[in-house]
Amino acid sequence: MKKICIVTGTRAEWGLLTRLAGLIAADPELQLQIVATHMHLSPKYGETYKEIESDGFAIDYRVPTIDETATEDTPQETVMEMSRALSGFARAYDALKPDLIIVLGDRYEILCAVEAALIFRIPVAHLHGGEITEGAFDDAIRHAITKMSHLHFTSTEAYRQRVIQLGEDPATVYNVGAIGVDNIRQIPLWSQAQTEESLGGFPLDRQTLLVTYHPVTLDEQSDAEQQIDALLGALDDTMRTRAGVRVIFTMPNSDTGSGVIAERIRTWCAEASRNKRCVWFTSLGLKRYLSVLQYIGGVVGNSSSGIVEVPSFRIPTIDIGDRQRGRIAAPSVVHCGTTQEEIIEKLSLLLTGGIPATGFNPYERPDTAIRIYETIKKHLGGQALAVQKHFHDLPHTTTE
Repeated sequence: MKKICIVTGTRAEWGLLTRLAGLIAADPELQLQIVATHMHLSPKYGETYKEIESDGFAIDYRVPTIDETATEDTPQETVMEMSRALSGFARAYDALKPDLIIVLGDRYEILCAVEAALIFRIPVAHLHGGEITEGAFDDAIRHAITKMSHLHFTSTEAYRQRVIQLGEDPATVYNVGAIGVDNIRQIPLWSQAQTEESLGGFPLDRQTLLVTYHPVTLDEQSDAEQQIDALLGALDDTMRTRAGVRVIFTMPNSDTGSGVIAERIRTWCAEASRNKRCVWFTSLGLKRYLSVLQYIGGVVGNSSSGIVEVPSFRIPTIDIGDRQRGRIAAPSVVHCGTTQEEIIEKLSLLLTGGIPATGFNPYERPDTAIRIYETIKKHLGGQALAVQKHFHDLPHTTTE
C-alpha cells in the first residue's frame, strides 16, 4: 500500500485539497496521511485544523511553526517560523515515511515541507506551479518548489509550458485546471438564508462586497499600512455615498506585515457608524466562503481566489496592486492601483454594473481532482517514482 501525504498550512489551501484527499482516502490501495502545519495550528488564525477534522479526516502529524507570543510579523519572525517548520517536517517524515508528498501553491511553510522531502528522497506532487505573482516573494518560492517536485499539476496550458521552461520533463507536467474551480462544481452550497444565518444574520445582496487584502511582501512595511488605509478610505467613501453597501472581510494570511492589516480592519469595523454594515472573520471555511459568493456583488482585494475561483460565480473582482500581477485573468477581473482615488473609481464601476461578469473562467477544466488522483496513482502503480531528475532543455538555435 502506497502512503500519500498531503501537507497543508492554511484554511484556503485545505479547502482546495479536500476533494482530492477524499479520493485518496477512499482508495483501498492507498493510505492517506495528513500533516497540518502553520496557520492551521494557531489560535491567532482560528485553529483551522478543526476544519480538517470536521471534514472527517484524521491529522497524522502536526508541525507547529508560529510563535503565539510574537507581537509583530517581521522578516525575522518569518524566517524563525521557517526554521521551526523545517525541523518539524524532518520529524514528521521520519515518523510517517510517506511514498509521495502532495503540496499546493507557494507559501514559505510549503517550501520547507518540500526542502525536507528532498533530503528524505521523497517525491513531491505540486499543484499550481508555473504561475506568476510578481508582487510577493511567493513568486520565487513557487518556482523553487517546482524545481524540487516530480509531478506537476498546472491550472492552465500557459503555466504548463512555463513549468517545462523551468526544465521539467513534459511527461511529468499536466494541465488539469484549477482544483478550486472543480470544487465549485462538486460541493453542494447553502441557500441564502442558511448562509446569512452562518454569518450571524449579516444580510447578503448585490451591494455586498467580500474583501480580502494580504501584504504585498516585496514592498516595505510602510506600504502595507498606506495601502490598507487607502482601501479602507475608499470603502468609507463608497459606503457614505451608497447607503446599501455592506462589507465582509476575511483576514490576511500570516505573511510578513499581516498584523498591521488585520488590526486596521478590526479597528475600522468596530467604529459605531459601521458596525451593522461590516463584519470580519478570521476564516469563512470553504463551504461558507463559496456559499457567500453566490449572493454578493463582487470581490475586492488581492487574493488569488478573486482571480482563480470567483469568475465562475459570474461576479466581478477588483484586484488591487501588484501582489497578483502576472496571473492570467478573466474579463471579469479588473486590475486597480493602490491609491484611494483609483479604488473608489473601480468600486463605483463594480456597483453600477460596469464590469462584465460572463462566467468565463480560464482556469476551469472538468474533473480536476479526479485527474490528479488518477495521474498520481498511475505514476505510483509500478516501480517507485524516481527522485533523481534530468533537466529538460528546450529546443533552441544558436548563431554560431
